[in-house]
Amino acid sequence: MSQVTVGMRGTSLPDRKDGARCFEGRYRVRTGDVDQEMRVRLDAVARYLQDVANDNIEATDFHATDPFWIVRRTVIDVVRPISWPATVTAQRWCGALSTRWTNMRVRLTAEHETNRFNPDPRPDGLIETEAFWINVNDQGMPSRLSDAAFEMLSSMTDEHRLRWKPMNPEKAPAPEDIELPDREHVLRSTDFDPFKHLNNAAYLEAIEDELVDHPDLVDMPHRVVIEYLRPIVPGTRLMLRRVREGERLDVWLLMPDDVVAATVSVGPLPLVEA
Repeated sequence: MSQVTVGMRGTSLPDRKDGARCFEGRYRVRTGDVDQEMRVRLDAVARYLQDVANDNIEATDFHATDPFWIVRRTVIDVVRPISWPATVTAQRWCGALSTRWTNMRVRLTAEHETNRFNPDPRPDGLIETEAFWINVNDQGMPSRLSDAAFEMLSSMTDEHRLRWKPMNPEKAPAPEDIELPDREHVLRSTDFDPFKHLNNAAYLEAIEDELVDHPDLVDMPHRVVIEYLRPIVPGTRLMLRRVREGERLDVWLLMPDDVVAATVSVGPLPLVEA
């Protein structure tokens, strides 16, 4: 078996193995999913990824044998933005795995539609994503995949020795070393799931707020990498530390005492076939 190491920021996401199966779901874009330019927001992309993951596991027997998963990282490559109105088709498959975690690829596509509010022609949407999912037990500790789950997922890929390597710088710079002051992002009770964890989409709502000041980054094909480092629980005061250098924006989501909860980078998309 070959060995793969994730963390190569400058490479495109791998395509699906020839003949490999995938799970497919379809989701209608709603006005609550888009920004003021009618483009599907990053937090909406995160919700589509959660929905197709939930639907995927419910369509198998693994909701009984492998029911608990946490996301360690999500890579979102916006090749061509999806906009409203549209129906998103999500194709999900395993791109690499080990005995306790997987890289799950999801391709989001949407055909061109118009309505009276968005009548102009535009390209069909294409967003490629990859998420590093860790299988955990009911105590939240990494756990081996069941034999049946490993057999099914490993049939989709030849990469069976996946290892973790960060793509974003984890250590935040000191505030006196950067130009932009820290900005508070106020969390709401509706941002938390039933397990009192901040919903993955809520992290990206903070980034959408930040990207309002960096429209050039989203006006071109771009890559967003978010790495979840520590859980954020209700009542946490969340600060954003930002660094913009050239065509790259780095954001650290900080809890009290400058503890880094998550890191996000936004920059140009590596060259891919569109």
